[in-house]
Amino acid sequence: MLFKRLSEYWQEIDKTGSRLEMTAILARLFNELIAGEIDLAVNLSLGRLRPKYEGVEFNLAEKMMVRVIASAYNRPVDEVEKLFKKTGDLGVTVTQCYKKTVSQSHPSLRGASSVTEIYNRLLAIAQDSGSGSQERKVQQMADLIKNMDGLSARYLVRIPINNLRLGFSEMTVLDGLSWMAKGDKSLRPDLERAFNVCADIGLIAKEYKNKGIQKIRRIKPQIGVPIRPQKSERLPSADKIVEKLGGIHPLKQGFAVEGKWDGLRVQIHIDKPLVRIFSRNLDNMTAMFPEITAAAAQLPAESVILDGEAVAYDNKTGKLLSFQETAQRKRIHGVAGKAKELPIKVFIYDLLLLNGKTLIAEPFIKRRQELEKIMSVPAGGLELAKQEIVTDTKKLRELREKYIHLGLEGVMCKKLNEPYRAGARNFNWVKFKKVTQGELADTIDAVVMGYYLGKGKRTGFGIGAFLVGVPNEKGAIGSIAKIGTGLSDEQWRELKVRCSKFEVRSKP
Repeated sequence: MLFKRLSEYWQEIDKTGSRLEMTAILARLFNELIAGEIDLAVNLSLGRLRPKYEGVEFNLAEKMMVRVIASAYNRPVDEVEKLFKKTGDLGVTVTQCYKKTVSQSHPSLRGASSVTEIYNRLLAIAQDSGSGSQERKVQQMADLIKNMDGLSARYLVRIPINNLRLGFSEMTVLDGLSWMAKGDKSLRPDLERAFNVCADIGLIAKEYKNKGIQKIRRIKPQIGVPIRPQKSERLPSADKIVEKLGGIHPLKQGFAVEGKWDGLRVQIHIDKPLVRIFSRNLDNMTAMFPEITAAAAQLPAESVILDGEAVAYDNKTGKLLSFQETAQRKRIHGVAGKAKELPIKVFIYDLLLLNGKTLIAEPFIKRRQELEKIMSVPAGGLELAKQEIVTDTKKLRELREKYIHLGLEGVMCKKLNEPYRAGARNFNWVKFKKVTQGELADTIDAVVMGYYLGKGKRTGFGIGAFLVGVPNEKGAIGSIAKIGTGLSDEQWRELKVRCSKFEVRSKP
């Protein structure tokens, strides 16, 4: 497929706000693509080159892309900069520059490059590093754009800044893949299950296009590809939790109760000697936690996938520290120094794969038994999460208060006989925190500092979350949280209009 043709599909998607119509357009696109390029087109359509966990980034900011456009069309940088300030969109900016200064050399060749050719050139640009790489990237992007038609250039310039703005996510891609073959969403559950255990949407699309749904049904977790984590639900009281999780069943089998830490969710992949650490959002955090990598190498197993929570602690007292302090470990530079200042321990509470055998379909009680075996030997900063079986509300409340007193958020309650539901939020896991019963210790009056552009459904609103802050000791406003829940669709639209009145071009 020509990249120009892919851009025409993107333009169709751009013009519709209907999720059903987007899905139908994607289904047509996927039908037209061949197996050898569908993974490339899927990732490009999501505004990236590789799965998120691989961390392939262009490292080209908007200012650099303004230079790219200026170079591609031989325009003064300040002219393009002024145009960009007016349009607020690099795609619109490049389109207007294209119309003003289209080269007459080889007009028939414009838009003649294939999706694969453009993808490979973009990947080479993104992977360019070392001395002078920024300048090389600018020139290579400019060379790419100046030989493109205007529509292709419009979408291409948005990819390096992660702002393709097509308004759909991986879930819509899965719907489109199902519609491609069946004309409905009947295959979505199978496709989503595969994506949940192997979070590479391009690979899922390629395998499906090449070998069909039977291949998708056989996809299993593999070391190095993150599993989308299982998430928990809430219930308003201890009584409701005991009732829901089976504590009052005549057999009184009960349910497991563990601490609920306020740290960083981590998924640790070990295939000795290699170790990979992924975040809740599937980012690769391996380089940030060298002590976890060293500890993982001590486990008595060759290949393992572990689920747990990383928490910073005071080296002198052993006291667990706050989430804000733990989050300071998420950094690219100064890792060794910060590791000494804020050491990390990881509380391991689940085992998803052991020595090549996937365990996600096994009941939690069996996964826990296997986990206890490999965690019986001390392994540096890895610690087995303590667990108790509970059958009544009195014991549940006692454990909750105990863990809160120790500085934790509360407890996590888990059904014993359920598999690991990758990517799902359900009542197999229920968190019981202080705020669950409306006992929030305090409220905060915060200042709205700005907003994040929406993703998926919220692209249409132009806003997806707020950045809020409070005054600090220096008299400035320091950011404290990203807030994106609790509002209706209409409220998001209204707040976008209100926020737009206060927009500024530069950070205060």
